[in-house]
Amino acid sequence: MLEEVERWLHARSWSAGDRPVRQLLSAKHATGQTVSVVLPALDEEATVGDIVTVIRRELMLRVPLVDEIVVVDSGSSDRTSEVAAAAGARVVHRDSILPRIPAVPGKGEVLWRSLLVTGGDIVCFVDADLREFSADFVSGIVGPLLTDPDVHLVKAMYDRPLGGAAGQGGRVTELMARPLLNLHWPRLAGFVQPLGGEYAARRSLLERLPFPVGYGVELGMLVDALHLVGLDALAQVDVGVRVHRHQDGRALGRMAAAIYRTAQLRLARGHLVRPTLTQFERGADGFEPRTYAVDTEERPPMTEIAEYAARKAA
Repeated sequence: MLEEVERWLHARSWSAGDRPVRQLLSAKHATGQTVSVVLPALDEEATVGDIVTVIRRELMLRVPLVDEIVVVDSGSSDRTSEVAAAAGARVVHRDSILPRIPAVPGKGEVLWRSLLVTGGDIVCFVDADLREFSADFVSGIVGPLLTDPDVHLVKAMYDRPLGGAAGQGGRVTELMARPLLNLHWPRLAGFVQPLGGEYAARRSLLERLPFPVGYGVELGMLVDALHLVGLDALAQVDVGVRVHRHQDGRALGRMAAAIYRTAQLRLARGHLVRPTLTQFERGADGFEPRTYAVDTEERPPMTEIAEYAARKAA
């Protein structure tokens, strides 16, 4: 590991308990910063309500740390929107945001569009499939942004159990993202969960970043933020254990392909690689190929969108 990364690990890795909520509230009042929490959601009726309930109870009603909770529904076929609204979130449908640009499927697409329907100086993203959710997932990663003006982006770090075995989750992280970062962006090798969906950042940073529309958004954001604000502006906070729904092997393969493509674009802009992935399923006549498109489209920095500029001017 690079000496710079070792120093960074000591200086920019914290625990959620290092900053009590009351300290964060004092910092929020002193700086006047506002906080938005965004949950991108697709068919998450089983979990989204509990997450919203915990955030609202612990971080809005008990202490006013969070100013708004927005669930962006990306086309759910279940009751995700109704459950989220009943729990107290403001629900916005992906396709209603910036309708002049047709929406495409993908998590990054939803996160990018969420900047247009939130107002916080700090934006905190939380996946909507988490179980046994703790408010530390929000307060922990928002904390450094409220208390340290030199920090611009904070990732959550945690254990990810799989089938009862500790530390066995995060298969795409270990098999794809971590090797890519260590080989090509070794200054980012200190991140425990580089692909984790729980992170917070200053709006002033997010609005300058391009957003890969699919699963590559987390890796792309880390790499681009490193180049834009430098390693010391990035941090991570231990929030405990992350329990969520795990994807099957084929879905993980598609995720890995999107992440690799995101990395490849950043390594050599304009160098074309065939953006498809073929996987196999056993059928009546043996193994049958199934070919999927790999997410390659990216949304531009939000500052280039006229509607966003007009909203800020107003």
